[in-house]
Amino acid sequence: MWKTQMEDHIDKLLAKLGTGWWQILHFLTLSFASGTLAVHSLAGVYVAPRIKYECRLPPDTKERSYFINNGSIDSCNYFVLYENGTQNEAPCTEWDFDNSTFTNTITSEFGLTCQRDYLRATYQSMYMIGVLVGSPINGILADRYGRKTMFTGSAVLYAILAIVSCWLPGLPLLLVFRFLLGTLHTSVLKTGYILAMEIANPRIRTIVGVTLFAPWSLGTMAWGGLAYLMRSWRSLLTVGSLPCLLLLPPLLFLDESPRWLLVRGKHTHACEVLKKAARWNKVTLPPDFDVMRFDERYAEQVPKTKDQATDLDWKTIIKNCAKGILILLRTPRLRLATLVMVLDYFVLGMVYFGITLSGGNLNFDIFSYMVLIGLAGFPSYTVLYPAVSYFGRRLPIAISYTVTGIVLLIQPFLPSGNQWLVISLVLTGKVAISAAFQGCNLYATELFPTEVRTSGVGTSFMLSRVGSAIAPFITDYLGVIYPWAPSVVFGLASVSAGLATLRLWETRWISLPDTIPQLESTNFLPLKKNTNQITDDQECTAESMVKL
Repeated sequence: MWKTQMEDHIDKLLAKLGTGWWQILHFLTLSFASGTLAVHSLAGVYVAPRIKYECRLPPDTKERSYFINNGSIDSCNYFVLYENGTQNEAPCTEWDFDNSTFTNTITSEFGLTCQRDYLRATYQSMYMIGVLVGSPINGILADRYGRKTMFTGSAVLYAILAIVSCWLPGLPLLLVFRFLLGTLHTSVLKTGYILAMEIANPRIRTIVGVTLFAPWSLGTMAWGGLAYLMRSWRSLLTVGSLPCLLLLPPLLFLDESPRWLLVRGKHTHACEVLKKAARWNKVTLPPDFDVMRFDERYAEQVPKTKDQATDLDWKTIIKNCAKGILILLRTPRLRLATLVMVLDYFVLGMVYFGITLSGGNLNFDIFSYMVLIGLAGFPSYTVLYPAVSYFGRRLPIAISYTVTGIVLLIQPFLPSGNQWLVISLVLTGKVAISAAFQGCNLYATELFPTEVRTSGVGTSFMLSRVGSAIAPFITDYLGVIYPWAPSVVFGLASVSAGLATLRLWETRWISLPDTIPQLESTNFLPLKKNTNQITDDQECTAESMVKL
């Protein structure tokens, strides 16, 4: 019984704080941050698109002349006809690009055609590879050094790199900056999300978890509209990156997660944060002793750490990353949560970005398609919240995956000429996979205990970027050879993820676990209300805190 009381302790403190200006500032800042990431996450669609080109022939001379075989366009070779009648084939080194849609792109500026065509997909994938590398590192650092520290530092660096990357002179340097932006993506997005969830009043945690990333859809829609107005890639990315600067002033007012501080034994700092939150929200907290009081048996479960300032070197960081990942596989329930979330996020990244990047393959206006893709994210928020509130997390997520798989598997069998029917099915899949994405963000946060929450969510999110990095190659290359293949691959993967999700336990009505022993020993009863859950009419008093 003591364990259940201890895991409810922090939730009751947050319930006592209520939801006021302190939480609202954090929610708005963390939510806005997700919208600023859409531009560079989806940059490849407008910055490095596949465009038509024609080999630019050298000028004819007296000794030789040049021609393209059969007058074909998009050729990677040309022929040299010599005066004596012989001819040789030579690779094309310069091209004339079709500028009817874009005035200037990375594709045209750096000649990403023919043998260099793979660099277009590489440009998009480098960002995702950066997320892949950065996710476990950011997860370990956020669990060790704090959510606010990682979020604010990464947000500042992201804003600087995003603007600088728009004016880099060479492709190799540009790819390096894409990679660095990706490594910071997780800290801004997922660490910010976890901070929001850990400070949220338990009564509104579900709606916060579902709606926090709504600005991502707004950012996606704005990205499509901005690209329609600005057709030069450098100017387009520069203007698209400027909103990152608006995120910087609110960072000065953010606080560390009290839950993280208490679990790490930093009671004094946690008390200061809670007092500040109480002042902003105009509520009264119990005395300091009651705020900081923890059962000794509970405190023993929290790992002791050395002074953080002496630990910050790359050798230690890499060692901690490897150790953190191994910890996620140490116990049965934690191992199951890790493996299923890894699969779920891999499929999420592959399918979500695969659908988003498929506008050109569907012979549909790429600007309107991006706006529709962003718009399709909003129904997922309105549908998902009541679904996860009344039916739990597991079943709605599994159904969302399954619906995505079904509509994508149907698409290749539709007769040609039904473009709007195809687009309608794709958008239905986008709504469903967006719902699964938001559901998994909430679900993963509730599955992993506080001491490894950022590591668990970050590692799972890392696999989503493996899928995201693969998606451009599936749509750009496999789709060219077999037009039906991307839909089949994405559809089968979605169905598999839905079935795997059913293996997990339900977390509705369950307080967030703080330690691994709590997770392993909790008796999860799916879809049954926990008697210790804080309800709207239950008051968290100082007397109840003393009992803890």
